[in-house]
Amino acid sequence: MAIGQFGTALQDVLKRAGDNRHIAGKVANVDASQIGKIVKGTRKASRPVMKAAVEHYDDGQLFLAAVADVSGGAFSPWLDNVDLHRASVLIKTVEEMKEVLVASGQAPISKTNEQITDAERHQIKRLLMETVEAITALTHLAAVLCKEYSFSWLGTWKEHRAELKVKKYLK
Repeated sequence: MAIGQFGTALQDVLKRAGDNRHIAGKVANVDASQIGKIVKGTRKASRPVMKAAVEHYDDGQLFLAAVADVSGGAFSPWLDNVDLHRASVLIKTVEEMKEVLVASGQAPISKTNEQITDAERHQIKRLLMETVEAITALTHLAAVLCKEYSFSWLGTWKEHRAELKVKKYLK
């Protein structure tokens, strides 16, 4: 059984980049056999290996796989069985965002947890799930745009964090 998502994503990124396991090993300061085990799913990638690879390859899919492995899957998974053409992803993202807006108009979020009924709890859960689906769509849209138009995934997030700091949303 494969360990984590990072190995699969690394294999995909190596294929797109035209790199082999030896090159990836140099990037991550490990030998090619360790990269082979990670790609095959028989060894989990260490955080230093993941960090070196994501920074070098600067690929949204690889970042999402690293986050999934580190967080136990508590973030958007990389969707590998959908049409990831930029137009298709944009259309799906708009659809998901509209679903969030509809659900947000029905969820009684002005009430506290103690005040809601079971039916209202269901409406709030629906809003939560629609929100997570929209996050997944938006994340893929960002990754597709970065890849299609040669923007840096890491640079985009660094720029976003800098803007949040300027706005005093982060310390």
